[in-house]
Amino acid sequence: MVIRVRAASVRYKGIIFDLFHTLTGRESERGSLPTTSSVLGVEQAAWNEALVKGSRWRLSGQERDALTIIRTLAHSIDPTIPEERIGEASRMRVRAFREALRNIPRRNIDTLKTLRTEGFKLALLSNADASEIEGWPESPLCGSFDAELFSCEVGHVKPEAEIYLRCLGMLGLAAEECLFVGDGGSDELQGAQAVGLNPVLITGVISELWPEVIPARRSLVQLEIRDVPELLGLLGITAS
Repeated sequence: MVIRVRAASVRYKGIIFDLFHTLTGRESERGSLPTTSSVLGVEQAAWNEALVKGSRWRLSGQERDALTIIRTLAHSIDPTIPEERIGEASRMRVRAFREALRNIPRRNIDTLKTLRTEGFKLALLSNADASEIEGWPESPLCGSFDAELFSCEVGHVKPEAEIYLRCLGMLGLAAEECLFVGDGGSDELQGAQAVGLNPVLITGVISELWPEVIPARRSLVQLEIRDVPELLGLLGITAS
């Protein structure tokens, strides 16, 4: 268990969670669906770059059609990728995200319930395009929060200040009263800190995917946990 600094000395009132790679399960706990890059026939590194670089248009909801999103991203890497392969990749990606949202680890759901019982206000703040959250209504996480914000629905994207401030407004809390828990993708920890939130790095999922990014993200925060249930120990809460 990793808890670098305890936060129990401060009485926080709210906790804002990232979704993917934070509340979702580890890759080793999921099914064996092929990756989008393998279906498209492109390098994983190139696909990751296309998803992250210059991709605000999909995350902010400017484009909501799953097939168009995948086509645009795929052709930014290789304009010759055929439509049949793009269609298959689009269907597979929507299915994979649906499964990820359905198969939330029970330990994470139980932790959220404990936090609510303890009186914390909870929020979800996620960068996601419309195709990635098609399965949200089927997720056991749906309805677990006092505020749910998806970038494609609100038109702002982490680490932009506006999306954090909107979330805080929905909770009715000041930034200094809240923790932000996330894996650090999209510079979300820096964005949280810039508006006055206290960021918590969570490393469990990304330790399997990109362990090399952890040291740099660790240097940005004072609070760190490996898995969601460790948040209880960080806050000085005894799990029932």
